[in-house]
Amino acid sequence: MAWKPTEIPDQTGRTFVITGANGGLGTETTKVLAAKGATVIMACRNAAKAQQVADAIPGDVRTAALDLADLGSVREFAENTAEFDVLINNAGLMNVPFTRTKDGFETQFGVNHLGHFALTGLLLDRIGDRVVTLASIAHKQTPKLWIDDLNYENRRYQRNLAYAQAKLSNLMFARELQRRLGEAGSAKRSYGVHPGVSATDLFTRTETVVDRISKPFIRLIGHAPAKAAHSTLFAATDPDADPETYWGPTRLMQSQGPVEASPSTKLSKNRELWTRLWEESERMTGVTYKF
Repeated sequence: MAWKPTEIPDQTGRTFVITGANGGLGTETTKVLAAKGATVIMACRNAAKAQQVADAIPGDVRTAALDLADLGSVREFAENTAEFDVLINNAGLMNVPFTRTKDGFETQFGVNHLGHFALTGLLLDRIGDRVVTLASIAHKQTPKLWIDDLNYENRRYQRNLAYAQAKLSNLMFARELQRRLGEAGSAKRSYGVHPGVSATDLFTRTETVVDRISKPFIRLIGHAPAKAAHSTLFAATDPDADPETYWGPTRLMQSQGPVEASPSTKLSKNRELWTRLWEESERMTGVTYKF
């Protein structure tokens, strides 16, 4: 029988930090966790919008400013965050035009991966239970990880490949974090999940004609945001969820369906690349993990 949010145990006394929670899957995740008694901190770039969303959700829902495109903002958020239970690395950008973050990173890689890498490292000693990082079925769309040019210094920018590289990096990061936690003897866990396909605002920021037609099409092949959030909710709350498993829907080419063990590419399982990506991420962000 398929897992459902009704199976989530009472979360009273537990605190969750969710990045990018002011829309889409982040908002849906916040609603369910708050309804289960959790305290939820919505960590968002647009603090005013986040507060409007938080005010409409019953329960203990709080907001905090966090801009993953600015490592200064990431550090400030971390410095002002007390101990909590679960970090959900949810925020993301998809197929946007070429820009760079405040720190000079290609924006999709900088926000989706490096911002979350830095945030997790700076908060790791205050996370009591687990980290959940959202990857994507789009990780399958890149033939390689350009480990020697992650920041698009020496190659032509292709927005779809940049997104695929960023989501592949999310999955590799989640797996390498779990490996390092295990080696350190830590009881903390790291999960990589994917939501399938869902018609969120992620599909309306390409600044092309695709923005006008993508949502109706996505609704035909994907599932509602509330269902797309199930893999995140499962990994964030199930006491027995296996951190070695990539969780997500598997039906219709992994675009929809209940939460199950989901396949991933051979490339995403390359442990040597996990290590090299980790080392490059530490170098680029200046954040070194302490286990």
